[in-house]
Amino acid sequence: MQEGLGDAGRKFYHEDRGPETAILVGLITPQQNERKTSEYLDELEFLALTAGAITVRKFLQRCDVPNRTSYVGSGKLDEIAAFVEQNDVQLVIFDDDLTPKQVNNIEKAVKVKVLDRTALILDIFAKRAQTANAKMQVELAQYEYLLPRLTGMWTHLERQRGGIGMRGPGEEQIETDRRIVKTRIALLKRRLADYDKQKVIQRQNRGKLT
Repeated sequence: MQEGLGDAGRKFYHEDRGPETAILVGLITPQQNERKTSEYLDELEFLALTAGAITVRKFLQRCDVPNRTSYVGSGKLDEIAAFVEQNDVQLVIFDDDLTPKQVNNIEKAVKVKVLDRTALILDIFAKRAQTANAKMQVELAQYEYLLPRLTGMWTHLERQRGGIGMRGPGEEQIETDRRIVKTRIALLKRRLADYDKQKVIQRQNRGKLT
C-alpha cells in the first residue's frame, strides 16, 4: 500500500483485476463531423486501453447539441443499455464531459459505471502517479471533480467497487458527503502548499552552499 495518502488516495493502487470491457459514445454535430468524431473515439479507445479497459463497441449519434439530461437521445440510450446488458459490459465512456445530472440519468439507465473523458484521464494519472507530490495533486483533482457529482453517484454500484474510474476517491465517495470531501480538499491544498514552501527553502539552501 502506498504511503503519504489518505485511505481514499491509497485505493488508487489496488491490485489489477484484469481488463474491463467498455463501450465508447460520441456525438456527430454541426461543429464536429463524423470523421473528427471517429478520430476522437479512436483516441478515447487508446486512453481506455491505457487505463485497463478493452473497447468492445463504439456508439455514434448525430444531433445538433447534446441532450441536456442524458447526453444522447432516449432511443440511443435504450440501445446502449440493451447492449450493455446483453454483452456484460462493465463501463460506458463518453467522449465529452458530462454534467452530474447526465451521469446520474445515464447510470440509472445502463446500470454500470459511466465515465467521461476527464474522469478517464484523471484515472490514468492516478494509476501512473509515482511521487508523493504527484499523488496528492491527482487526489486533489479527483476530489474537485467529484464534489459536484456526489449526489447519487454510483450508489447502485456498491457490489461493483474498484476498477477504472473508481481508483481513489471515486470508490470512497459511496460512504462520504460534501463536508468530508471539502475538508479533504482543504487538507490536500495545505499539504501541497507546504510541499511547495519546502522545495523553495531547499533551493535557497542549495544556492547558499554553492
